[in-house]
Amino acid sequence: MIFDTHTHLNVANFAGREAEEIEKAREFGVTKLNIVGFDTPTIQQSLALSATYDNLYATIGWHPTEAGFYTSEIEAMIVQQLANPKVIALGEIGLDYHWMADPKDVQETVFRRQIQLSKTHNLPFVVHTRDAMADTYAIIKSEGVGPRGGIMHSFSGTYAEAKQFLDLGMMISFSGVVTFKKALELQEAATKLPLDKLLVETDAPYLAPMPFRGRENTPAYTKFVVEKIAALRGISADEVAQATYDNAMRIFDLHD
Repeated sequence: MIFDTHTHLNVANFAGREAEEIEKAREFGVTKLNIVGFDTPTIQQSLALSATYDNLYATIGWHPTEAGFYTSEIEAMIVQQLANPKVIALGEIGLDYHWMADPKDVQETVFRRQIQLSKTHNLPFVVHTRDAMADTYAIIKSEGVGPRGGIMHSFSGTYAEAKQFLDLGMMISFSGVVTFKKALELQEAATKLPLDKLLVETDAPYLAPMPFRGRENTPAYTKFVVEKIAALRGISADEVAQATYDNAMRIFDLHD
């Protein structure tokens, strides 16, 4: 059993073939999917998909590249849905200095507000950070991580940086990036971090793992992330699959 803890089956790329992708994932051993909504349309679709399929769950929040559109109405919409039993986390939230769609202070305000909401509503939060690792760390440290914890989604930093986030109460999620040949520092992190702090994901349709790099990613390919981590650690893929599945069930407070 594999849990794809972060996928975007709710975007236009997959429109009309969601059932096909869910079945393909099952054939690859990927039995649960967390569908992450990051703006109004994708939030609505993540809720719809999670309501339709027992093995799909929703995470909803406001992406940093959309920070300038965050309003009291948007917040009210998100908060209203946080009580939905299929909503298992708040996210993806954070900072994105690569695209810089909005100034840093705007992104920071929206990031901090949503961390606060996650704690108020007793949910873990899921973090997107791009070219903003130091500021992301500083904000999470300042706000504090609630008892439900948080997830560094598609982590791309070093082992030392990962350890800093673990010390704050976060978990580290690895995507297909860990399979890339030049991702040596990330592979070190995947090798050395405690197995009970790791999650796996695809971030589909983005970041397809080797040998599919550059093509459309799909939830089924979580299998290749699991296999790479297993190879790096010198253990079986089944052991990594079970550990990361159990970790996901624990942080999301789910029960089979």
